[in-house]
Amino acid sequence: MLFNPATFIGIDPTAGQRPFSYAALDNELRPLALGEGRLEDILAYAAGQRQAWIAVCAPRRPNQGVMTLQEVRSTLSPLPSAGRWVDFRLADYLLRQHNIAIPQTPARIEACPNWMQMGFQLYRGLERLGYATYPDQGAGLQSLEVYPYASYAALLEVLPFPKYTLEGRLQRQLILYESKVKVPDPMLVFEEITRFKLLKGVLPVGQLYRTGELDALVAAYTAWLAANHTEQVLIVGDVREGQIVLPVAELKPHYSA
Repeated sequence: MLFNPATFIGIDPTAGQRPFSYAALDNELRPLALGEGRLEDILAYAAGQRQAWIAVCAPRRPNQGVMTLQEVRSTLSPLPSAGRWVDFRLADYLLRQHNIAIPQTPARIEACPNWMQMGFQLYRGLERLGYATYPDQGAGLQSLEVYPYASYAALLEVLPFPKYTLEGRLQRQLILYESKVKVPDPMLVFEEITRFKLLKGVLPVGQLYRTGELDALVAAYTAWLAANHTEQVLIVGDVREGQIVLPVAELKPHYSA
């Protein structure tokens, strides 16, 4: 448990060309900041932290070919067939074995989608600012890789609804609320729904966060757990190419809707 003031930040670059979504929590899981910003804005905020854990919703680096190594493949269960999965990171392979879909990370930077490339730039910027790769015992500034879809699946114990739907946003905000993150109770939305509003096509969703904000919030929550309750997080993957931190101690064998 941390005793000095610290900030727990989640950053979602998956919008690609659009500004990054970000969320910052204090040690009581109260939001300190929530919004959007450019890469330089995010790095300036990170530079101003004395103690912070930053969770980024993107791969740390391109595929490094770990899944081509026989000494790695021989330890996996189920054992991958010869020639299969060699173009995946180990973390991606492991999550897919639990039926958690995750984008494939190419080996060449130029083959990676724009949001991944933005993530690579962010990690490099954080490294220049002195952020160590989690877990680094004793380091007051650390960065970690997260994958929001997997985080929500792990917390919910089922595959979440699509994130751009109303039910997907409600479900994600509700599990954050149940996890003691200080966000509005999304169930209050239903108290505001009336026959008149529905007939007029008005849904009172002002208390619901946007998709990017929800992804950034679960990333920040994972950063908080990683710093305060290491026994409640799971690290999957290989440090040579990037490890994903999940907000649970273990995964179910199989996730379904």
